[in-house]
Amino acid sequence: MDIAQNPEFCSMIDRLRDEIQNDSEADRKSIRELEELVVADAPEEFVRVLAAPGQPLWAREIAAFRLGLAGDPRAFETLVLLLNHRDPERCVSAAYALLRLGDPRTARAAAALATNELRVGYALLPVRLLADLRAPESVPALITVLERRLARTDPHWRVGLACVEGLGALGDPRARPALEAALPHPRLGEAAAQALARLQGPAAGAV
Repeated sequence: MDIAQNPEFCSMIDRLRDEIQNDSEADRKSIRELEELVVADAPEEFVRVLAAPGQPLWAREIAAFRLGLAGDPRAFETLVLLLNHRDPERCVSAAYALLRLGDPRTARAAAALATNELRVGYALLPVRLLADLRAPESVPALITVLERRLARTDPHWRVGLACVEGLGALGDPRARPALEAALPHPRLGEAAAQALARLQGPAAGAV
C-alpha cells in the first residue's frame, strides 16, 4: 500500500498538522518541513531526523512511523518511547508501527510498559499491543496487569478490560484463574465471561 493511502498514516499527519498550527511558537517553516517529511521516501532521511539533536517531537514521530512500516529496526527505540507517551493518539500510532516493524524486542518492551504500575495510566496501548503480538510474553503480562485491576474501585478498569479482551482473543488456558476472578467485577464481568468461553481448555498450571 502506498503510504499516502495508509489510513493510520493519514490520520497521524492530520493530527500533527493541527498540532503545529495550534502551536503559538510554530511557523511556516514547520509546516513546510512536515510536508517534506510526508512525501520523503529515503530511509536515511528518516534516520537523520531521529539522530539529529533538537528535532521536534512531530518530526521524530513521522520518521519513526515511516521506518517502522518499512521494517527498519532503527525506529524501535523512538516507537517504544512514543508507545508510553501521555498523548494516547501518539500511543496508537506507535503501536500500529511497532506491530508492523516485527522487531523481536517489541513484546518484551510492551510487557515492561504494561506491567509498570507507576505508569498504569498509560498502559492501555501496550496491553492491546501485547494481545496483537501473540508473543510468549503476552499472556503472563496480561494476567499480571489484570490481577492488579480487580478491585472494584480501581480507576484504571479500562486497562483491565483490555487485558480481559486480549486474554480472550489469545485463548490461553493459563488465563482462566484471573478471568474467573474478574467475573464479579461490575465493569469486567461480562467481558470475562465471554473470554472464558473462548479458552482452549482447562488451566495448565500457574504462570
